[in-house]
Amino acid sequence: MLGRLRQLDDRWQLEFTRNLRHPPQKVWRALTDPEHLRAWFPADIEGERAAGARLRFVFRNNEGPPTDGEMVVYDPPSLLEYRWGHETLRFEVRQDGDGSVLTFVNTFTELGKAARDAAGWHACLDLLEHELAGEQPPWSPKERWGEVHPAYVESFGPEASTIGPPDHI
Repeated sequence: MLGRLRQLDDRWQLEFTRNLRHPPQKVWRALTDPEHLRAWFPADIEGERAAGARLRFVFRNNEGPPTDGEMVVYDPPSLLEYRWGHETLRFEVRQDGDGSVLTFVNTFTELGKAARDAAGWHACLDLLEHELAGEQPPWSPKERWGEVHPAYVESFGPEASTIGPPDHI
């Protein structure tokens, strides 16, 4: 269930795959509807849900400054990609029997933050699963980050672990 890290030219990619017990339309709503996003995504996303639209990512508790972005691809209910600052987030949803397979890829430039961000996205995706099931998680995002971060440090190595925990967990 751990995400994978790979190099792509001068950039890095974290890739996560989750098998979900929910149909693509329900997963899509959780990925795009502001009410559902609040349960699992680290920032509010302001802007139109359409390819080419300008976006603004706003942390709810002022953990960091707002960041501009752009909706790159918006193809319901299967493909969502946006640029958040200098990073790209891509969500692919495909039918799998009665459920779905979600593939999430985060592309970025700074290797030192890979373990930190992988643990953060891991916790976010765990929150997404709880949101889809209508359940409250048995841990806080900070606790979950702390549980999974050591595995990412071990898996990715010291070069991918030079930047510590984010302030906004």
